Amino acid sequence: MKRKAGLVAALLLNTCLAFAQLKTPKAVMDEFMDKRFGMFIHFGPVTQRGTEIGWSRNDQVPEEEYDNLYKEFNPTLFNADAWVKAAKDAGMKYLVITAKHHDGFLLWPSAFSDYNVSKSPFKRDIVGELAKACKNQGMTFCIYCTVLDWHDKDYPIDNPHHPEINARTGDMTAFKTRMKNELKEVITKYHPFMLWFDGYWEKPWTQADGKEIYDYIKSVNVNVVVNNRLGKISDKLGGDAVGDFLTPEQTIGKLNMDEPWESCITICNQWAWKPNDQMKSLKQCIQTLVTSASGNGNLLFNVGPAMDGHMEARQVARLKEMGAWLRQNGEAIYGTKGGPYVQTADYGATRSGNKIYINVFQRKDSTLNIPLLPNAKVLKSYFLNGNAVAMKSDSKGYHIELPATLPDENCTVIVLELDVNALDIPVIKS
Repeated sequence: MKRKAGLVAALLLNTCLAFAQLKTPKAVMDEFMDKRFGMFIHFGPVTQRGTEIGWSRNDQVPEEEYDNLYKEFNPTLFNADAWVKAAKDAGMKYLVITAKHHDGFLLWPSAFSDYNVSKSPFKRDIVGELAKACKNQGMTFCIYCTVLDWHDKDYPIDNPHHPEINARTGDMTAFKTRMKNELKEVITKYHPFMLWFDGYWEKPWTQADGKEIYDYIKSVNVNVVVNNRLGKISDKLGGDAVGDFLTPEQTIGKLNMDEPWESCITICNQWAWKPNDQMKSLKQCIQTLVTSASGNGNLLFNVGPAMDGHMEARQVARLKEMGAWLRQNGEAIYGTKGGPYVQTADYGATRSGNKIYINVFQRKDSTLNIPLLPNAKVLKSYFLNGNAVAMKSDSKGYHIELPATLPDENCTVIVLELDVNALDIPVIKS
């Protein structure tokens, strides 16, 4: 009886351990969040029209025309090394490519779908070349995949703008089988650090489908990080939610010390390339990154390469300017945590070790006033890589003296060195 009970206990323990392995290890998640800054790339045959990837099908571009754009797809100026170098020069630590968007076209030569880059005039494996370039340049490689596919006959929806047109029954079992095959193919062939999903909102895709695919990914490689857009719950983690991190889109997440998150935001307006698309200023770009880090999140910053495969020189130049700022101030971004101060219009805060970095966005007055830190003493205050900063304190808070002109108009970093670990300080509302 004792032996039987022991076998049952061992079986239960093994079952629990197997279940526990279905989550991405904390050490892997910590590594991901320490990176803070990544490049999102939306690219595919639709760049020939300059309209939005996926969404312009059956809208600005008729379905038949859209689905045949691959026959003209020949981005001869595509250079994986140049793309990765642009990301690296920007100070980015990881790269995510839209290997398969909602239009169903694959940027790799798949054994499970004929609608892929090998059937285009270009023929080359874009995903594979990027994976190799990332490895050579020390960039973390990641892949975007969709959980819907308006091109796939097994998926019930053909036209999200008018679902009643060309309505089809579909076969979700066959659809998921193909999805699993494609995912195993990219995981085992290209070894992505993270898979970034989208398309969870349509009715055919269920919460159970999301859990099934997540578990399948973990059965192939438990260390692959997965975003939270596999299940139907997209605004939280834990419980019935599926995925490892939150993904606010075109907005910056709020300070959250409990759940990892990453904001995805475009450098221009459209995700895919658009001629003469308005680009964000350097100040907007830098402060978007800093505000993300101050909220304890990452920034996935999107670039849409042009139809011939090159990244626009103006966008590459803007990214290089961000990289120049990071070379001077990266200590306040990489490997930090957000807080303890909740960000305001005037500043955001990050922290590491015994340091708090006050990232000043604008000078409204000669003095920057911030709340007192509980059970902590400020030993030093100075500009990062610069001179000391005068600071006084009273019962109302700290009063930091600012020069008439900030050292960096885009974002000036002031360091506060403490007599305690800054990570032990609770969140403080300004």
